[in-house]
Amino acid sequence: MAVPLRIQSDWAQALRKDEGEAWLSCHPPGKPTLYGSLTCQGIGLDGIPEVTASEGFIVNEINKKSIHISCPKENASSKFLAPYTTFSRIHTKSITCLDISSGGGLGVSSSTDGSMKIWQASNGELRRVLEGHVFDVNCCRFFPSGLVVLSGGMDAQLKIWSAEDASCVVTFKGHKGGILDTAIVDRGKNVVSGSRDGTARLWDCGRSACLGVIADCGSSINGVAVGTADNSINLGSPEQMPSEREVGTESKMLLLAREDKKLQCLGLQSRQPVFLFIGSDAFNCCSFLSGFLLLAGTQDGNIYQLDVRSPRFSSVNCLIVLIIPGITLKGNLIHTVMIVMIALEIKLK
Repeated sequence: MAVPLRIQSDWAQALRKDEGEAWLSCHPPGKPTLYGSLTCQGIGLDGIPEVTASEGFIVNEINKKSIHISCPKENASSKFLAPYTTFSRIHTKSITCLDISSGGGLGVSSSTDGSMKIWQASNGELRRVLEGHVFDVNCCRFFPSGLVVLSGGMDAQLKIWSAEDASCVVTFKGHKGGILDTAIVDRGKNVVSGSRDGTARLWDCGRSACLGVIADCGSSINGVAVGTADNSINLGSPEQMPSEREVGTESKMLLLAREDKKLQCLGLQSRQPVFLFIGSDAFNCCSFLSGFLLLAGTQDGNIYQLDVRSPRFSSVNCLIVLIIPGITLKGNLIHTVMIVMIALEIKLK
């Protein structure tokens, strides 16, 4: 099992100064934590700091973008990446969601400060402020065109915005609780929303209308994802003729991450169940890897990978458990994550 190393989140900034220091630690399972520090002894002509480590740790390599640290006693090592850049003036409080346009030119983000903003992805320059939600904005994402934004908030409203002039062109109403996540179907004529009211709804963007409640779970839906199903997966047939306003829903799966520890999958057009999986804690998020593989994360730190291709119903078999320690993202430590890979066999109807 790998031994996690941890480092001060702003180490890159702290070590750019003479005699600047940053803490680090090693966490061997079942043993006391080892603590140490890094100290900048000066800045070289190439702009790279000369850094030494305290007893028990070694600096193997450092450049402007990363540092590689090892702890020989525990045979542990990690490479930590420095943020390429930091946009600190866009929001004043925690960021709840962000997305990048298909061309990579624009970013959109929402925050607990109640704001949603569009900014230049290259330099963080503010381009638009999207105002209209009441209370927090929980989720935001670009349509495939990169010119339109979809958002959902605690005001139970789903909104579509122009990224060009910040106008709200459509508002969907129907949920009884805050909207926690959204998904866009194909090119975006239809969208899906998941809410604290326990329902997932399909919407017609052109007519600003709800095409139906896809699922009523009785439990908060924290995350939703739409993916194209592999040909081996039976999505069932719809009990009623789908509306002509449904575009691109055929052969699609809808994945729901639920607060009641359940991960639910349905045929988006058929509304028929594909599987229902019970995890270790509340599911917070989910995503498709392919037409038969998916990932879902739980409140207690587990990430489940499910394969839904098998044509027979059987028990859930745990194939392998991996521990991924010491993950860093933009200089900040992400807690150790347990990844559980599971084969889920499906009963075809």
